[in-house]
Amino acid sequence: MQSVGLQRLFLLSVCLFLRLLTSAESQQVEQLEEEVQNVPVEVITESSPCSATCGLGLRTQTLCLLNDSKAAMEEKLPSGGEAEVTEKCRVRAVQCMDTWQCGLQTMTVTSGLRVEVDCVGDVMEATGRFSWRVSWRYARGIISTDDALFAHWDAPELDRVVLDPVREEDAGTYRCDVQDAAYRRVKRAYWGIRVLAVGVLSLDYDSSLALWDEGEKNQTEEEEEQRKILPFALLAMGVSAAVAGVFTALLRGYEAMKRRRRNLKASGSF
Repeated sequence: MQSVGLQRLFLLSVCLFLRLLTSAESQQVEQLEEEVQNVPVEVITESSPCSATCGLGLRTQTLCLLNDSKAAMEEKLPSGGEAEVTEKCRVRAVQCMDTWQCGLQTMTVTSGLRVEVDCVGDVMEATGRFSWRVSWRYARGIISTDDALFAHWDAPELDRVVLDPVREEDAGTYRCDVQDAAYRRVKRAYWGIRVLAVGVLSLDYDSSLALWDEGEKNQTEEEEEQRKILPFALLAMGVSAAVAGVFTALLRGYEAMKRRRRNLKASGSF
């Protein structure tokens, strides 16, 4: 009998424990439902284009609160209806990237000026100086994207290369590589810098090519004019040669007549 009483007491204790556990769980569920009802839900209403066409950039987004957060989260909106957006909005800046390859940019400067090449300045100011790993490499004296030609370059400013003043021996290509906190590459860009000595006007290839083309055009026009004039020049030379020949023949005939007269006079005097 005593063992049966103990079993009943044990079963009763288990039932009470399960009831208390169920009650606690229901209270937790109710608390969670209340918290869900009070959780603000935001939606993006506006988003600007990325500030950079390549590499790291920033995008501005406008987020506004919804009126019925619970219905929006449980997707219990009326058929075809949309959650109503309130006027409580905020603006935030987020990182963005379309492609990490930025290609090659070139510039031509005069020795003695200040040259600054910025890799991630704007983004670094917005997100923090130590949010990125930035490394620089340099190919001396050439404009190229052949990575085998580059050697390490120490940039004290980290996010930019400053050459002040720039010298002729600083000419070459500077490469910037950026990685995020997870060591993923997010940007690679090349800057080719040509440095002219003081007094040299320009080494602009496009301008030089335009002048070359203009010179060739002028030369072609002169040759065309010469080809047009050539027949008339040959005709004039032929006429001139004929006139000169006739004049020479007449002159020789006249001199021959004079010699004959002199001879006749000389023979008559004897």
